[in-house]
Amino acid sequence: MEQIRCGWCSASDLYKKYHDEEWGVPVYDDPTLFEFLILETFQAGLSWITILNKRENFRAAFDHFDYKKIANYSEDKIEELLQNTGIIRNKLKVKSAVSNAQAFMKIQDEFGSFSDYIWKFTNGKPINNNPKSLKDVPATTPLSDEISKDLKKRGFKFVGSTVIYAHMQATGMVNDHIEDCWKRAQ
Repeated sequence: MEQIRCGWCSASDLYKKYHDEEWGVPVYDDPTLFEFLILETFQAGLSWITILNKRENFRAAFDHFDYKKIANYSEDKIEELLQNTGIIRNKLKVKSAVSNAQAFMKIQDEFGSFSDYIWKFTNGKPINNNPKSLKDVPATTPLSDEISKDLKKRGFKFVGSTVIYAHMQATGMVNDHIEDCWKRAQ
């Protein structure tokens, strides 16, 4: 008998793997938090499966999400990325990856780590929302509004409340696995 999962991930094996192994698992290390932040910003206006299908292309194109390298990308590197058919070739999103890497490092300087900064919004612990079904899972919350506003104030781009809430879900800041999902109890 197959395990019950959140309904959004049933479309493909890649989605199921992501759901089972990553989504909602608390992430406290800066490199992984940055990777998810970059991927979420590229997702804006697109489906997450589109991003998942291109994730390894993004990893290769963006130096394994090394924010120190990305922060120093030249115009030539940006132009090279805009020619890369394996990623989302949106000029504003590509440029925002560079400025977001720079802003990410400024937060590290101020707070010691991006993890310390972002997790302070939840007192370092995941928020368990206990949704009964997918319709009970919000796209934004007052907390994602607050984090989005703060990140924008710090120079981040493509970090609207919906993007930030998706980032919170992906990195386990919130647990939105539905009641019947086998991951709920974990």
